[in-house]
Amino acid sequence: MSKVAIIQSNYLPWKGYFHIIQSVDHFVFLDSVKYTRRDWRNRNRIKTPTGCVWLTVPVHAHNKIPINAALIADDRWQRNHPKTLQQFYGKCPYFQKYFPLLEELYNRKWTKLSELNQTFIREISRLLGLTTHFYEDRQFITSLEKSRRLLDIVKALDADTYVTGPSASAYLQEDIYEQAGIKVEYFQYPEYPSYEQQWGNYISDVSILDLLFHQGTDSGKYIWGERQ
Repeated sequence: MSKVAIIQSNYLPWKGYFHIIQSVDHFVFLDSVKYTRRDWRNRNRIKTPTGCVWLTVPVHAHNKIPINAALIADDRWQRNHPKTLQQFYGKCPYFQKYFPLLEELYNRKWTKLSELNQTFIREISRLLGLTTHFYEDRQFITSLEKSRRLLDIVKALDADTYVTGPSASAYLQEDIYEQAGIKVEYFQYPEYPSYEQQWGNYISDVSILDLLFHQGTDSGKYIWGERQ
């Protein structure tokens, strides 16, 4: 059995994003679809003593261009984001274990949001011990028809299961997958266990970096449990 998930890239996603990656054999970045503003594409949250704050990558983009065409506006964020992480997570048990890699990534020259997001996601997946294979949707020849584009990717990867988020049940044409002999599986995010976290009451829906800095190599236990 081979499973595929096809999802837009996000900036420093939360742990649920990596849970989906862990649950499949092949993960495809769906970055040829339209960029959405005020979404997770170019920002995510971290926890601070005064509550959650956004880490945002400034982009030249609007809803009429694809994610992989969104250009990064300037490079000030590349200095500010690592400083902010160091300020609020510097005393965490595993900060020094992971920060050098993050710092190296931040020091690279970035022009496209999609490339930035995908690189961070691939590297963080590696830190989590994941062996999922990554692709971009533009690597595949697909139908121009939206309903069949994802199906064509699943077929190209010779998979028998398509894993998608729970909200997809409202629009997904399950019949065309059934006709192709492909099972559709709606991923259900569990109630993730809490862990010891700085700055007051526990907050779950923050960037994966929060978990990594606090729990290090045990991070997977707080996402998919003991299973790997």
